[in-house]
Amino acid sequence: MHPPETTTKMASVRFMVTPTKIDDIPGLSDTSPDLSSRSSSRVRFSSRESVPETSRSEPMSEMSGATTSLATVALDPASDRNSNPQDVTEDPSQNSITGEHSQLLDDGHNKKARNAYLNNSNYEEGDEYFDRNLALFEEEMDTRPKVSSLLNRMANYTNLTQGAKEHEEAENITEGKKKPTKTPQMGTFMGVYLPCLQNIFGVILFLRLTWVVGTAGVLQAFAIVLICCCCTLLTAISMSAIATNGVVPAGGSYFMISRALGPEFGGAVGLCFYLGTTFAAAMYILGAIEIFLVYIVPRAAIFRSEDALKESAAMLNNMRIYGTAFLVLMVLVVFIGVRYVNKFASLFLACVIVSILAIYAGAIKSSFAPPHFPVCMLGNRTLSSRHIDTCSKTKEINNMTVPSKLWGFFCNSSQFFNATCDEYFVHNNVTSIQGIPGLASGVITENLWSNYLPKGEIIEKSSARSSDVLGNLNHEYVLVDITTSFTLLVGIFFPSVTGIMAGSNRSGDLKDAQKSIPIGTILAILTTSFVYLSNVVLFGACIEGVVLRDKFGDAVKGNLVVGTLSWPSPWVIVIGSFFSTCGAGLQSLTGAPRLLQAIAKDNIIPFLRVFGHSKANGEPTWALLLTAAIAELGILIASLDLVAPILSMFFLMCYLFVNLACALQTLLRTPNWRPRFRYYHWALSFMGMSICLALMFISSWYYAIVAMVIAGMIYKYIEYQGAEKEWGDGIRGLSLSAARFALLRLEEGPPHTKNWRPQLLVLLKLDEDLHVKHPRLLTFASQLKAGKGLTIVGSVIVGNFLENYGEALAAEQTIKHLMEAEKVKGFCQLVVAAKLREGISHLIQSCGLGGMKHNTVVMGWPNGWRQSEDARAWKTFIAMWSSFLRATLMCGGSCMMGACSCYYRSY
Repeated sequence: MHPPETTTKMASVRFMVTPTKIDDIPGLSDTSPDLSSRSSSRVRFSSRESVPETSRSEPMSEMSGATTSLATVALDPASDRNSNPQDVTEDPSQNSITGEHSQLLDDGHNKKARNAYLNNSNYEEGDEYFDRNLALFEEEMDTRPKVSSLLNRMANYTNLTQGAKEHEEAENITEGKKKPTKTPQMGTFMGVYLPCLQNIFGVILFLRLTWVVGTAGVLQAFAIVLICCCCTLLTAISMSAIATNGVVPAGGSYFMISRALGPEFGGAVGLCFYLGTTFAAAMYILGAIEIFLVYIVPRAAIFRSEDALKESAAMLNNMRIYGTAFLVLMVLVVFIGVRYVNKFASLFLACVIVSILAIYAGAIKSSFAPPHFPVCMLGNRTLSSRHIDTCSKTKEINNMTVPSKLWGFFCNSSQFFNATCDEYFVHNNVTSIQGIPGLASGVITENLWSNYLPKGEIIEKSSARSSDVLGNLNHEYVLVDITTSFTLLVGIFFPSVTGIMAGSNRSGDLKDAQKSIPIGTILAILTTSFVYLSNVVLFGACIEGVVLRDKFGDAVKGNLVVGTLSWPSPWVIVIGSFFSTCGAGLQSLTGAPRLLQAIAKDNIIPFLRVFGHSKANGEPTWALLLTAAIAELGILIASLDLVAPILSMFFLMCYLFVNLACALQTLLRTPNWRPRFRYYHWALSFMGMSICLALMFISSWYYAIVAMVIAGMIYKYIEYQGAEKEWGDGIRGLSLSAARFALLRLEEGPPHTKNWRPQLLVLLKLDEDLHVKHPRLLTFASQLKAGKGLTIVGSVIVGNFLENYGEALAAEQTIKHLMEAEKVKGFCQLVVAAKLREGISHLIQSCGLGGMKHNTVVMGWPNGWRQSEDARAWKTFIAMWSSFLRATLMCGGSCMMGACSCYYRSY
């Protein structure tokens, strides 16, 4: 009987690596020197060997080749179970895996390789990286995504900033159970394009764009939109260059500006951007309340007034009451958890898209079947249709002609034909015109030009006939509620193009941030710009001018003006705009506290440290409370038209410094400035900076000055406190470039007599404890040069440099502290020499640079040298004087006007 035959299962090993660029290798960070800009050829590793299954637990084979080691960084421990690397043989035709570096694949020595992944410092066991980072199937999925995958991503869409989603997941994790970190999966469409789209489209599009077109005219409104869109497009180009120069963590624009321009500029602009985001939350809440009280439930108003002139004041009080209630509700939602905000992100996005599509559908339909929205006119004056039942002076009831309701409004509430009526009412007829003539009506010719009016004026149709009679002001007319001008409209409209930072704030959630941020942001700006510009033309071509200038839709029975054009119903726009505005307010209340928390954690503004604290899951509780308090200030203003210019200032200042940072880095050509985005230029950044500055003063010059004063105060405060952060900012690089340029200019020729300044070399003596023996010598030097010229404080330590290096550093710090105490601005230089004479000679010869060399030497006179028994007391001084004379002769005549002298004073 034969023994049972043992079977041996065979397994095969195949390693395939197909990165087309070195950028795709996650083991290389953005700060890698020259490798980031090179392209790598396609590499393939292949090895097949029949091995027993029982030997899979044996040690990993070695590995050789620099190129092969790049592939092993991306290997997954799970892939090791499918192969036996021990017996892998070398394939002469391809790079082989031999076994020299098997520790890279071992679980116990793979921490460094795991930390090499971009944006993935919290690598956990069980993460699958093999099929993602080796790009075996990702390219096909990106170009031809499956419908199910697309729908799944749309269902899981989120508009939360980076860090907020992690807090949401932390809330859902039970104690003692940690959820493994996932690989960033968001692409360009879901991670950048849609969030930017949702943040840019806002309340101004639905509530104020028709009014802007009617007041400024199609031409000027088109110019306003074009200028604002160009501003954000140029800023997006600069932002793309900065964002692709490295990873942008939570903080977005604050991080970019602070690391590019330094902590002073970063803190000032970061706080301005925080205030802008906070006031944006107030603006969105006020917009939602306006939609709710004016178009959805007008009867919910608490304060009412029968007087047309006092009705606006009552409306402001209603905005304050309901706005505060909405703010408290939204803060509670954000405080409980951002997961509730995330659950409705897809709904808010759908509301925005459906509302915009309804506008285009209604505009197309109006060309052949315009909607019926009659507008009642008395002469050429527009009448409010809220309280009018019939657009005529009389009406027929039971075959009898009786005065209409309109008659009572203009005839002292009398229902008799012999009553005394308003003079204008008597001499003009009541007519009805079509509020939405349609795309083919040619009404755009009347809406091309501007019609700016002061507050309290009646909205009139210039082409309609009217008797030249003044009449009395009646509350049934549609009146202008605010004095309008071109500059006012710029400030009100600009917030509708903000929100371009949504993509850069989420770089850690993106699969390829270097590619997604520029493409997604610029495409979103181009899309929104097309929508805004096309809507300006469509509104001017489809809607009557008096209706466009009617901000609250009084002439069309209280309907939202943009809703009258939409199809299939005005309620599509009303409901959609209400939910999208509420969603935008929640997003602002979610993002603003995290921005403040990022500033506080950098510890550059001491009084903000308390706002860096958070709950156990990372929620910035204290920052949220401060954000709610500031947003309440905006709500107490209660007017959307007054809050919009305020946040325009803060956003414009932020965009200005983004452009400045890009232009500065490009002109200075700093070594670490290597953005992956290539389509930028310093001239474009300078143009964007100029447009931002111009828009600030165009929209409101006094708001612009206030915003600059606030930023300047924060800047000086951070500078006064002494920011301890050193981020290699562009301002320091600018100082180095300016110093280099100035030194080269000084080398062009000797200084003129009028430009001569005392440039002192102060020689100090140190005692055995490395303390300055005569500190008042610095006071004398400061008085001697009167705050002008150059001061170099030097000293000599006798000994060997390698042995006395630590003492030299300690002595240098001691002298610097003494210079600060004596308020002497200058430089410190210590020399370690074998002899004191040689050290002094080296100092005199080598101190200074170029034209900034000393022309005067200040040293202490020996004290009591006549009575001293030690001969060194005067011999040392004579030796120093001899070294000074010799060094001066070797300097080549750098002194002038007899300045090569020695000032002395006895102490």
